[in-house]
Amino acid sequence: MTTTPSLRLARWGSFHVGGRETRVAGEPPREVLFTPGSAPALIDPNGTYLVGSLYAQAMTPDPCRGAVPLLLWHGGGLTGACWETTPDGREGWQHFFLRQGWEVIVSDAVERGRSGWMRIPEETGGVPVTISVENPWTRFRIGTGTPDDGTLLPGNQFPGDAASWRNFIRQCVPRFTTTDALTLDAYGALLDRVGPSVVVAHSQGGYFAWRAAQEWPDRVRALVLVEPASIGLMDKVAALAGIPVLMIYGDYIEGDPRWPSIRAQGIAFADAVRAAGGSVDLVDLPAIGITGNSHMVQMDRNSDQVAALVQDWLAARGLWR
Repeated sequence: MTTTPSLRLARWGSFHVGGRETRVAGEPPREVLFTPGSAPALIDPNGTYLVGSLYAQAMTPDPCRGAVPLLLWHGGGLTGACWETTPDGREGWQHFFLRQGWEVIVSDAVERGRSGWMRIPEETGGVPVTISVENPWTRFRIGTGTPDDGTLLPGNQFPGDAASWRNFIRQCVPRFTTTDALTLDAYGALLDRVGPSVVVAHSQGGYFAWRAAQEWPDRVRALVLVEPASIGLMDKVAALAGIPVLMIYGDYIEGDPRWPSIRAQGIAFADAVRAAGGSVDLVDLPAIGITGNSHMVQMDRNSDQVAALVQDWLAARGLWR
């Protein structure tokens, strides 16, 4: 039996940042029964509300070897839990980078996880987008048919057994498509609180990472974008000139209906950043012999191999000591 080495933490805590206040007036009170068998309460919905906060959990190892904190930003329909533990129970990237000596900060973006709720759709418009049990099976390039069929793409590294798949689906949450401005502001508040950092972002988080680096380039020491789902602003590529960027793409992209165009867009944006004097390294995992990765690279069975690639890249840029 293999024993997992112990991990010593100097600090471990959490905090909330960001948000803005908004006033609600002119709405009628209503009677609410909070607990079965209790007396009903009359609730006045008018007053001041906080909209757009973000939750972060920070862990600092002892010893700490990262030159700056390492922030892990999740993708759409997910929370920071996607970095903590894989669906089949292995340690996630949070543990991997803690064990390398990084201060690791995992966050839940606006309207996700532990970031608190707000008056949606009253404040933001839109309707929640939820994920069915079947949807990510093909959309995240894991298998064919349905998860009940259990047919993985050839050599796929995602833990696709029935129990692991349900564990993955259990962590999926509703998302909105109308909260991007609030989310970017909250990530800005996080960078203000934490200071200069490495940002590691997955999927939708890649969009916010690009934009955060463009808005606050003095707060971002490096970007690691794992299958970013979108790009930054073309008219602000010059802001990225001093920030090294690593972009990572997994397997099975060529046969997917969406990802060839998403990756092509990302490559074109990387070229624009380079033309503006920036440095972007683009890694196609199967091209370097790391095969079978789904869209959920940080959860695949070879997730530590990809994390080691990221670690080596960061160390080569003087961000780890």
